Amino acid sequence: MRDYFRILEVDLSAQKAQVKRFEGRDEAAGGSGLAALIFNECGLFDRPWNDPAQPLIFAIGPLTGYFPLMSKTVCAFKSPYHDQYTESHAGGRSALSLRFAGYDALVITGMAGEPCCIAIGSRSFEIRPAGFLWGLDVLKSGKLLRNMFRSASGHRSILRIGQAGEKQLAMACINADTYRHFGRLGGGAVMGAKNLKAIIIDGDDIIARPESKEYTGLYKKVFEDVTAKGMMKKYHDLGTPANILSLNRLEALPWRNLQASSDPAADSISGERFARDALLRNMACAGCPVGCIHVGFVREKFMEDNSYTYKQVSYDYEPIFATGSMLGITSCFAVLSIMDVMERVGLDVISGGVALAWATEASERGLVGPKQTIVPLRFGDTAAYEKAALYLGTAANEFYALLGNGTLKAAARYGGEEFACVLGQEMAGYATGELFFAAQSLGFRHSHLDTGAYSYEQKHAHDDVEKMVDFLVDDEAPRTFLTSMVACLFARGVYTPPVLAECLDVLGYRYLAENVEKIALNIRKLRWQTRFATGFDPDSITIPKRFFKVKSWKGPVDPEYLKALKKSYGKRLESLIHES
Repeated sequence: MRDYFRILEVDLSAQKAQVKRFEGRDEAAGGSGLAALIFNECGLFDRPWNDPAQPLIFAIGPLTGYFPLMSKTVCAFKSPYHDQYTESHAGGRSALSLRFAGYDALVITGMAGEPCCIAIGSRSFEIRPAGFLWGLDVLKSGKLLRNMFRSASGHRSILRIGQAGEKQLAMACINADTYRHFGRLGGGAVMGAKNLKAIIIDGDDIIARPESKEYTGLYKKVFEDVTAKGMMKKYHDLGTPANILSLNRLEALPWRNLQASSDPAADSISGERFARDALLRNMACAGCPVGCIHVGFVREKFMEDNSYTYKQVSYDYEPIFATGSMLGITSCFAVLSIMDVMERVGLDVISGGVALAWATEASERGLVGPKQTIVPLRFGDTAAYEKAALYLGTAANEFYALLGNGTLKAAARYGGEEFACVLGQEMAGYATGELFFAAQSLGFRHSHLDTGAYSYEQKHAHDDVEKMVDFLVDDEAPRTFLTSMVACLFARGVYTPPVLAECLDVLGYRYLAENVEKIALNIRKLRWQTRFATGFDPDSITIPKRFFKVKSWKGPVDPEYLKALKKSYGKRLESLIHES
């Protein structure tokens, strides 16, 4: 195996590309580590996120293509949310497509003179004008792009943006192969700022399979752990929507902009209800045998001739929370319908739903009115939210343009900061208590998957600040190594550090195999050094008052404990960048 990275650098301004040998395999491994290493070489720390020279990075790991569930791609960029370095992760086909195109990373700089799309393969690169795609939604542009790039469809990945990305909204996502997303922190806006509508990655080469018996035996063992022992059964059967009822019972499911944390109507949007009434099929990311992507359907009537059409919408726990309980919506089909609008315009559904929940409460309190929201917003009003989702994703007026760049930005203008459900970015759907609120507010991606806080908190009721912060810090390093392998984090129970070491060893990455813990700590340090160097300041992030009024299974949130957790965690993060 190569002891270096092979990356493709694309300069949209110069309309050219070059293959580059990039050192640092033993330092960064791949994925999250590689992305941070690249940004440290070509990122502009002191210039804004939308500077044309800022890089947009897609990176994969050393196990991609060789072991199951190494199916993620790490997308790294300076975020329009906070103008700091960040990551967003997505499944789909992009990881395998990059591997079969022969690259460890794709790095895009510059800005095209007109809307364009780029297509890469193992021996090909082209830039095509895409002005005719500008203004089209994700589904319409996807259909045209599939017709434009027909070769190797089974090994091809299509990444594209909708109108939200074109408008450079901080909530804009990058759609990956229709049913997956680089969802959080505004990667779609970065593509929009570069006049880049789509990226087509053609995995048109082959990779040699290791012939050793050790590799064959280890692959079989990992595959059986994933498929035969039931470790991933939850994700295939109900998927993450199985969390709805359990979190509702724990009083940890946000309802109506987190004015409540449980509701008797949870059954109507539960994973069981979706599976029974709305599930159309299961799908899987390339290289994954689990099939955790659940695709639901919505039937839509054409008024002219009374005929029907069916929309297909993928769903997970987080989008259901954001467009369901958070908006007071209690029909699985209504949830899918609102979700569909956001998907089409290329909005991050989590941020979009949470933002509209804030706008609804702001409307109820008289802070905004129909002049701003265009359509009156009321919790539970599906038709209004369908329209508002479109207005939000297309920045239909000044209010929606501001809201699309972050709920707190709109609240700073109109009031209502105290009930904005924002923890760094719009919250994930776990009102489990103080540890999770502190962890997401300061997490590297402001994601519930930065640490296991949401899960740990459901099992531990103690209030020992230092013990809790020890957990957050200790838990992050092995997760960071997993995201450097680009493993699906659902498989973290399979890919323990010893198993990862075995996988790396049979592929010839001896140094990585022998130094998993050391390299994990190095990558964690590198990522936080990069984040702090671009302006991250834990003290500047506030937790809105709404979170101090939550009642969960443990009882009411303790404001002083939450403040102490956040302060201690911030200091520990800052200390990480100085570790030897």
